[in-house]
Amino acid sequence: VQLVESGGGAAQVGGSLKLSCTVKGFRYDDYAIAWFRQAPGKEREGISCMASVDRRTHYADSAKGRFTISSDGTMHTVYLQANSLKPEDTAVYYCAAKIGEFSDVGGPDPDDYDYWGQGTQVTVSS
Repeated sequence: VQLVESGGGAAQVGGSLKLSCTVKGFRYDDYAIAWFRQAPGKEREGISCMASVDRRTHYADSAKGRFTISSDGTMHTVYLQANSLKPEDTAVYYCAAKIGEFSDVGGPDPDDYDYWGQGTQVTVSS
């Protein structure tokens, strides 16, 4: 199983970025892909997730309105659109996968996810 994030980089305050997560070798029919981020000195934070079975999505309360998760038709690539970027969005962004359904209580929990990408850095500055 391999997850590879891309699309990170430098962005200006108020700008947008679209991150991509390419999923390879994940041979399950029922799984979830999630996006997380980790800022320096902070815990890893769940942003959003998507279910493979029905493309149902879920967002952490803090992510609603500015972040959008989407995928291609096969979920081999899962995207995270981040808009109205703020300096506090600066973090390493990770995608992760788990077998089975996701919990829709609170944001995605890193402890629920078994497969992780290496992360992509997003830096937001004015």
